[in-house]
Amino acid sequence: MANPLVLTGHPSAYERPNAGAPHTTDRESRQTGGSDFAELSRRINEAGLLRRRPLYYTVRFGLVGLALAGGVAAFVALGASWAQLIVAVALAGVFGQLGLAAHDLAHRQVFSRRRPSEIGGLLVANLLLGMSYGWWMNKHTRHHAHPNHEGKDPDVSPDILVWSQRQARKARGIPAFIGKHQAVLFFPLLTLEGLNLSFSSFKALRSPVLKRPVLEGTLLVIHFVVYFGGLFLVLSPLQALAFLAVHQGLFGIYLGSVFAPNHKGMPMIEEGTRLDFLRRQVLTSRNVRGGAVIDAYMGGLNYQIEHHLFPSMPTPALGRAQLITERYCAELGIPYHRTGLLASHRAALRHLRSVGEPLRDAG
Repeated sequence: MANPLVLTGHPSAYERPNAGAPHTTDRESRQTGGSDFAELSRRINEAGLLRRRPLYYTVRFGLVGLALAGGVAAFVALGASWAQLIVAVALAGVFGQLGLAAHDLAHRQVFSRRRPSEIGGLLVANLLLGMSYGWWMNKHTRHHAHPNHEGKDPDVSPDILVWSQRQARKARGIPAFIGKHQAVLFFPLLTLEGLNLSFSSFKALRSPVLKRPVLEGTLLVIHFVVYFGGLFLVLSPLQALAFLAVHQGLFGIYLGSVFAPNHKGMPMIEEGTRLDFLRRQVLTSRNVRGGAVIDAYMGGLNYQIEHHLFPSMPTPALGRAQLITERYCAELGIPYHRTGLLASHRAALRHLRSVGEPLRDAG
């Protein structure tokens, strides 16, 4: 059965009927005065939506910092108690917010200059979260350049899960077994995502993509010495293991529930398909509606289309950008996908089940 969520073929199938110009690169799309993205960019700039928002980030990061300090203080005050599992739940949410803060720093939404963004990213990601800032930034940059593109987007590379029927047909061993049931196993597997990020971070210390492996490794070691040292000094061994399982498990689910709705279940792009920058980002991304609560929970990533088009746009500007972008896409006849949080998860799970069909048929 063919996968309906795959973009293939000649670019004219996905561009405006009168768009006869040859394919352009991302940079050309942004610089050519007549490109569709250039017109959208002009409207966004005229609205002043790319200006930095220092007050917003001061308040937001300050609140996250206070929450982290409060969680640590509660942990120390409670001592060896099973009530620490409540602290573990709270700190899972705080760690999720730290992950979103590291994301915004990496995209220079907070600071316009590279150096303060990098310093902040190293402190938040490596020291506070136990995740390599350099490794994650390299991976995430490649995702932004080619979202949902098989072979180019690391977020849809076949590993434990498969993201297309092509990948499913090639899967062997554990990925083949999990791929048959991956829709059911998706959220249970997310409980391991926090630990997976840390494991991949240590593994990446030998990779040439890291500019400062010694510094990053040192910060990672400090994080885990304090983290595990605190757990096993304050708690009994059984309590420490329970705290670790609850904290890391819920942290992984938080991250997955924020990032999965954005692209999973949206069209995959096969090699040879040519799309301009605007369409490549819009057609493969999904927005999640829901108001202020969803904005806070997802850290602005619920405006995924606008974030992919303007990665350095500060979070509080994304709501206004959404109105401009959706209206502009309607003018061009470009499909613009926006749905609720639960509906987005259902779509992602349906996609996971659909792409695992060849494995179930083979079984």
